[in-house]
Amino acid sequence: MNEVPEIILPCLDEADALPVVMAALPAGWPVLVVDNGSTDGTAAIARALGARVVTEPRRGYGAAVHAGLEAAGADLVAVLDGDGSLDPAVLPGMAAAVAAGDTDLVLGRRVPRGRRVWPWHARVGNALIAALLRHRGVPVHDVAPVRVARRRALLELGVADRAFGYPLELLLRAGAAGWRMSEVPVPYRARAGGRSKVSGSLRGTFRATRDMAGLLR
Repeated sequence: MNEVPEIILPCLDEADALPVVMAALPAGWPVLVVDNGSTDGTAAIARALGARVVTEPRRGYGAAVHAGLEAAGADLVAVLDGDGSLDPAVLPGMAAAVAAGDTDLVLGRRVPRGRRVWPWHARVGNALIAALLRHRGVPVHDVAPVRVARRRALLELGVADRAFGYPLELLLRAGAAGWRMSEVPVPYRARAGGRSKVSGSLRGTFRATRDMAGLLR
């Protein structure tokens, strides 16, 4: 793989996790941290660790990812949560598959490492949404928080959701556009710091599932 992908890390109050995440990323890959309104010094820590930082004042996972796509300088991009729960070791293989033209979108399918890593309510909500996607012909088993694709192609999908429904809308639009998709297992561990905005609580899981279910009506 000759081209170097750029990693987009959407972050909200990930000061504790960022040092762990940055240390584990593939060497030589540029990193773009999208600070989504952090109050814990996330942006300053990201800069000190060598990342480029852009700010997205509008709260929401989709808003942060979209801002990252618009600001990224590489055509091949990897989107990864900034909480340290996902093993970045899978990224080179994912990027190589897209770069070679073997697939349009590679998604990480989470494999929990430990009983309490993925709370039951979050797992059930994810499984329900994934089953509905497969029923619609989108061949996925996880509404993936880690994915690799072409930046321009992602922007051209026209994903409009700027909240928790962003990953689902992306998959729906990619499926409708005839994208080739593949999944790879990715170790899913406890966060390196802070608390999850989605799976860490029943309220967060409910909000994410509600946002996503609305797109499937």
